[in-house]
Amino acid sequence: MLQLRPNCECCNRDLPLDSHEALICSFECTFCRSCAETVLKGRCPNCHCGAIRIEVPGPPEAVTSCNCSICRRYGALWAYYKVGTVRVIGHPENTTEYVWGDKTLRTVRCRICGCVTHWEPLQPQPDSKLGVNARNFDPSALGSVRIRRFDGADTWTYLD
Repeated sequence: MLQLRPNCECCNRDLPLDSHEALICSFECTFCRSCAETVLKGRCPNCHCGAIRIEVPGPPEAVTSCNCSICRRYGALWAYYKVGTVRVIGHPENTTEYVWGDKTLRTVRCRICGCVTHWEPLQPQPDSKLGVNARNFDPSALGSVRIRRFDGADTWTYLD
């Protein structure tokens, strides 16, 4: 059974158990109706334990399934957003990172539950993007978003 928390995890507003303003997602995240509709826009991209919350500007147009050596191990679906448009709450105090290869980006995960939350460029440029792991979204928030297959293991091209 899902368990409602006593306050909004976004604005910290008190939410009595009988309140019609309290909303809960399938990951047991609790938000007031106002934050759920205006800040989160119906999406709940949190890690499993809730220590990391990611606020994105809107639903992704598509997500990418990459088969490179790290992405296939993570099992992530990447939703891309322009750097500066995504707010990561709980980072860096509750995160740890992994940097490898050509050392251009860091993959970030929750220090507590281990969920990979996003990757970000080490030296962002004005047009840089970051990837948010859409597997952390409530499945209903993704709906029928297109999944693109990317060959990061060999050709560096989309396969669709």
